[in-house]
Order: sequence, then structure tokens, then C-alpha cells
Amino acid sequence: MVSNLTSTDKIRVGIVGGAGYTGGELLRLLIYHPQVQIAFVHSTSNGGKLVSAVHTDLLGESGLTFSQDYSNEIEVLFLCVGHGAAKQFLTQHSFPDTVKIIDLSQDFRLTADASLENRSFVYGLPELQKEKIKTAKNIANPGCFATCIQLGLLPLAQYKSLTAPIHISGITGSTGAGQSLSETSHFSWRESNISTYKLFNHQHLQEIKQSLGQIQGSNLPALHFVPYRGNFTRGIFITSYLQTDISLEAAQEIYTDFYAPHPFVSISPVNPSLKQVVNTNKCILYLDKVDDQLVIISMIDNLLKGACGQAVQNMNLLFGLAETIGLHLKPSAF
Repeated sequence: MVSNLTSTDKIRVGIVGGAGYTGGELLRLLIYHPQVQIAFVHSTSNGGKLVSAVHTDLLGESGLTFSQDYSNEIEVLFLCVGHGAAKQFLTQHSFPDTVKIIDLSQDFRLTADASLENRSFVYGLPELQKEKIKTAKNIANPGCFATCIQLGLLPLAQYKSLTAPIHISGITGSTGAGQSLSETSHFSWRESNISTYKLFNHQHLQEIKQSLGQIQGSNLPALHFVPYRGNFTRGIFITSYLQTDISLEAAQEIYTDFYAPHPFVSISPVNPSLKQVVNTNKCILYLDKVDDQLVIISMIDNLLKGACGQAVQNMNLLFGLAETIGLHLKPSAF
């Protein structure tokens, strides 16, 4: 898709749910995006407040204020609201068909839920269906665990090589639970602590199976997923393994070829660490073979490649821009 935008054109953006973690991260990216103009940042509870009064990391970076009103004079609307709230919002508020919507909730990710009245949503994992995203009108942004796990397994699905049960363990930072306080998101509970949750039943498994099945077909093996709450703020670290006769060298070639057109996925030659992806839109993969088990490590920042960074990547694709614009982010090594 060729962009109709000139270097001075601006995409007018609206954000609903701007006071939460995803709203704050999205703002951090968009205020420096060279082809974005933020038309409004909506917050029901913070109307009239400076955005920097809530997102204090933006002090001195932005003079935006939260609005309690919406404008139709936009080209793209980001929904940074809770699960279930996006569908409710679109039912209660009308935007012209010309306004593209990027929803960061789970409301439209599954094929059975991917439409509402006159709007249809495309699942927005660029490494899976970049060409469909380019011509879409509305995007269902993938989940954070779903993104990280899928990026670790998609190349094998492409080669119809997911033939044995897949065992997955993954640990996520506390920001993955959202900004609302709960017992397990308090510092005094989370610090120096770890726990599992939603064993074998995490909600992201449905979209993972949907995507893998889209490539490999319906003969998918079982996925056994154990999620962990980590005692750090951001990042997801996934270890997946399965029995296969594919050699390590062949697997590395498969993954390198599959991700060659995708700028945000890198194959590490050495066992990586989570800090290499935190504060970036990167996914880093590492492969190893132990006896007959192929091990795939995949890592992302849950708020960026797992949410807001991927949403901006999708916006770039929707408007015919290079998908890396506004996303040249370097991690902090220490």
C-alpha cells in the first residue's frame, strides 16, 4: 500500500481511555510520531486535567489536557478501555465509517466476535497478516501473551511442524494486570514473590489457537500454558518446547526466513535476557535443542509490542507508512 500522506501531513488521532497504562504508553509514542496530531485524549474521570498530571513521565513533554468530549474530526480512534467496554463504547457512540478504529481490548480478536453493526475488525498481528492489515478499516490489537507466544510458534505452524503437544510457561510484569489495584498487583504482595494463575485456561489461548490454526490447519496439538505473575513491572518472557525431529540448524533457518520481512523480530544467537526488549517494540527469539525437544524463548515488552507499540505499528500500516515510524526505541541495558 502506498501512502497518500506527504511528509507534512498529520493523522488526526483520538484516544479513549487515556488515563490507564495503555493510554499513557500510547501517548508517549504518539506525541513524538512525526505524522500524528492528537485531536483529543478522553477520560471520564480526568476531564480538564493536564495529561502530565496523571502520566507524570510526560511532564515537560506535552501540554495536552484530558477531554470529556469526543470529536468526529479524526482519522483513527484508539480504544484503550477494558475488556467488554470497547464493544459497549462503539454501541453507544457513532463515528463516521471513514474513521479507522484500533481496539486494544479483547472484544474483537476472535473471528466470531470480529464485527459490530457495520464495522468488521482484522486481527492485528503484522507478522501473521500484514497485507490484510494494510487494507483494513478496523483493527483488533492482539493480546500481550498471545503476541509473544504466537511469534514463538508461527514459523513452525507455517511448516506444518506443530505435531506434538506444546508446553508453554510465561512470566509477565505487573503492568499486564492494568492500573486498577488488586491484591496481586500491590507492591507489598508482588515484590519478592511469584505465583501462577489461570493454569491451562488463559483467555489468550483462544486467539493463539485461532492464528496457528489459520496457518497450519485444524490439526493442532494441545497447548499447555502456565502463566506466572512476575515481581517486575514490564516485560513477558515465554519458554515453549515440543518434541520434534527438526534439527536446531534447520529450525534456525526456518525462523530466520520467516521473519526476514518483519523489522521488529530478531533471532538471537545467544540466550537473551528480558532487558533487551523492555521499553521497545521488539520481539527477541532464541532457539535451542535438548535431546528431541525444540525450545523456543520469546520475549516482548507487554505494554509496547504486546499493546501500544503494536497498535502504532498497525496504524502505520493502515496509512501506508513504514511500520517502524515512531517506534525506533532502544532498551536500557542497565
